[in-house]
Amino acid sequence: MSDPMRIRAQAQGDKTTVRVLVSHEMESGQRKDAAGKTVPAWFIQSVNASHNGKTVMSAQWGTAVSKNPFLQFSFKGGKAGDKIAVSWVDNHGDKRTDEAVIS
Repeated sequence: MSDPMRIRAQAQGDKTTVRVLVSHEMESGQRKDAAGKTVPAWFIQSVNASHNGKTVMSAQWGTAVSKNPFLQFSFKGGKAGDKIAVSWVDNHGDKRTDEAVIS
């Protein structure tokens, strides 16, 4: 299992800004190892975020996203104490979901 995501969510007025640091190797399938063999592709395909169970952000990623990607987005309607859940699924079927509370 991968390391947990680091999620920070901060509300200012009616706008909530969410910052996420995802721990993932994100291999493109084009790099070669020391022996000259191609490293198989391994990357996050979809990312979703929900606020109190309602989807507020959805993204489709591919091989061009860097290792340990950083993601930032904003939405309206969040307030301090509400929960944000961020989840991803990669091309190997691995999944991860982590939560944070809006401050």
